[in-house]
Amino acid sequence: MAVALALLAAMSALSSCTSPATAELTRLEHPVVDGAPLRLLVVGDWGRKGGYNQTRVAEQMGKVAEETEIDFVVSTGDNFLENGLAGVDDMAFHGSFMDVYTAKSLHKPWYLGIVDFFFVDTTPFQLQYWTDPGEDHYDWRGVAPRDAYIANLLEDVDAAMKKSTATWKIAVGHHTMRSVSAHGDTQELLELLLPVLKENGVDFYINGHDHCLEHISSRNSPIQYFTSGGGSKAWRGIFQQNEDKLQFFYDGQGFLSLELSENRARFAFYDVFGEALYHWSFSKANLQKVQSSASVTEE
Repeated sequence: MAVALALLAAMSALSSCTSPATAELTRLEHPVVDGAPLRLLVVGDWGRKGGYNQTRVAEQMGKVAEETEIDFVVSTGDNFLENGLAGVDDMAFHGSFMDVYTAKSLHKPWYLGIVDFFFVDTTPFQLQYWTDPGEDHYDWRGVAPRDAYIANLLEDVDAAMKKSTATWKIAVGHHTMRSVSAHGDTQELLELLLPVLKENGVDFYINGHDHCLEHISSRNSPIQYFTSGGGSKAWRGIFQQNEDKLQFFYDGQGFLSLELSENRARFAFYDVFGEALYHWSFSKANLQKVQSSASVTEE
C-alpha cells in the first residue's frame, strides 16, 4: 500500500491561476492502480486546426496511448494558434482539438499546465512580452504589476513544493528554460524560477514553446529539461548550443511519452510516423541515469 500512497501523492497536480497569486494553489488528484506505474503523453504547440501534421502526430499519439495504456495527457501550451479562443463555443476548439484527437485511447484527462506535477504560468516572466510585444497582444488584467505577480507566484510554488512528499517532482511550463532551438534559453526563468526548482529538489522541467523535441541535462544540478513542442508546425532549422549537456535534439514533429514508477522514470520521444527516436530512464533509488539511447540526435 505504501507504493500506492506514494504514487497518489505524486499525482497531486497544482495549477496557478491568471489572477494574482495570493492563496494556496489549486490541487487536483488523479487516482492510480495499486502498484502500477503511471503513464502519460506530453505534447505542445499543437493548435493549428489539424495543419502542419497536427493530425498525423495525433494519430501516432493515439497508437502509442493505446499500446501503453496511458493515464492522462499533459499539454505544454500554445493550444489554440494563432488567435486563441473567443469562448467555450468557439469552433476553433473543435477544429484544433475535438476533431483531431479522436482516438479513444486519448479520451483521458488533458492537464494544461503544472504537476507533484506543478504547472507554472511562465508567460508573465517574459519581459519582452511586457516591453516590446511587437504585433502580439497580451491582456495583463489580473496579472499586472508584473513584479508583484511573479513574487507571489514564486512564493506559492515554493510553499507547495515544500509541502510535497511525492517521490517525483515535475514542473511543467510553456516556455523553455534550456533549449538549443529557435527560442533558446529563457534568462528570466533561469534567474527567477530555476532557484526555486533546485531548492525543492525538482527532478524534471517539461516545456513546449520551441517546436522540437529535446532533452538537456543540467551540468550543476540533477535537473533534466525536456522540450515537447512538436505537436504541429516544426522544422525551424535553428540550432544554438548552450552551456548545459545536450542529450537529444530533433528539429521535427512528435511527442513525449513518460512512465513513472516508485523508483524509475522512463522517457521516450516519438516522431510523426510513430517511430521511437530516443529512450532515457532514470533511477530514483541511486540518483543516476541508468540508460540512454537515441536513433536521431544532433550535437
